[in-house]
Amino acid sequence: MTRTAASLMIVALLAGCSTLPRDGPSGSNVVQGATTAERLGSYAIVDLDFALSEHLRTVPPRSFKGLSEAFSDEPTDIIGIGDTLSVSILAPGTNLFAAGDSGPSLPPLIVDRDGNVPIPYAGSINVSGLTPGQAAASIRRSLAGKVANPQVIVTQTTAASNSVSVLGEVRTPGRKILAANQDRLLDVIAAAGGSSRSIYDVDVVIMRGEHTYSAPLSLVTTTFGENIRLQRGDQVNLTYKPRRFSSFGAFNAVARTEIPPGPLTLVEALSGVGGLDSNLANARSVLVFRFERPEVAQALGINQPATSRGVPVVYRLNLNEGQGFFIASNFQIEPDDVIYAPRAGATEMRKFFEFVQSITRVVYDVSVTSTLNP
Repeated sequence: MTRTAASLMIVALLAGCSTLPRDGPSGSNVVQGATTAERLGSYAIVDLDFALSEHLRTVPPRSFKGLSEAFSDEPTDIIGIGDTLSVSILAPGTNLFAAGDSGPSLPPLIVDRDGNVPIPYAGSINVSGLTPGQAAASIRRSLAGKVANPQVIVTQTTAASNSVSVLGEVRTPGRKILAANQDRLLDVIAAAGGSSRSIYDVDVVIMRGEHTYSAPLSLVTTTFGENIRLQRGDQVNLTYKPRRFSSFGAFNAVARTEIPPGPLTLVEALSGVGGLDSNLANARSVLVFRFERPEVAQALGINQPATSRGVPVVYRLNLNEGQGFFIASNFQIEPDDVIYAPRAGATEMRKFFEFVQSITRVVYDVSVTSTLNP
């Protein structure tokens, strides 16, 4: 009688209790919320096998066309306001520009706010927007009729106007001068001491006027087309964007973990959090929640509507079979993935009885459990 009464009381509590303390949804709840042929859910479930994991490995990396579109072939030796010029004038047969201790050069000339520099016998010459060669030709024309066959050489001593600003995750941020040979992006980053963090955790953002372009630093270092030529006035910002994945549920450790440099497989991720809890986890249903790229989802035949972050997909893997570990060693974890191990059904029932006992002080035994969890 006591056992029967206890069973009836527990059944009544089970019917009236809609929520129980747990680390996440059960495996069946995840399946119920997924898209099926009969209904459109909020995500799609895809069962992982080795062929699928191999297909995902061969998918081309995410396309970042932003930096290639920012390629500039504008000259980087343009004279601008505030630049300091060295002007040498050779006038054969005269001593108007006689060589002194420093040679036939004028004192350093700074381009004023109007873009002019003062030249003896020629007055103020506008050189802003010209290359050194063009500025020399302009000065030579201005001296025509005043100096016989002058030879003019102009060089930029400092060229603040031909610079870019490098900020963020570099060792020596600041203004970097672009060389006349049109420095590329990696040249400028190297001049700033390189990135202070892993190239896999840094995004390169280039701001040019009202336009912004971005790409991962790892892509810039491996794809020639992304290592673009810069334009004077560009602002290069290296932003720290750590790659992380989350794990919760029936693991030996629940954590938000940073992805080390290079690819990370599901096996490596599971070992990094201590593996599944053998007493609690449902190894038949290890789940990876991911916002998949729309082109990848389409290639997998997933018709789930995309969100602003991508197509919500749940990859399901059975680690209760030996081949599951081969699949897990071939399946790569992406940044912001969530790995979830639901609790086994027996564990959920045991948690329920512990919950009931904590409220009612009803003592239960194995025979009661077995009647409710065959």
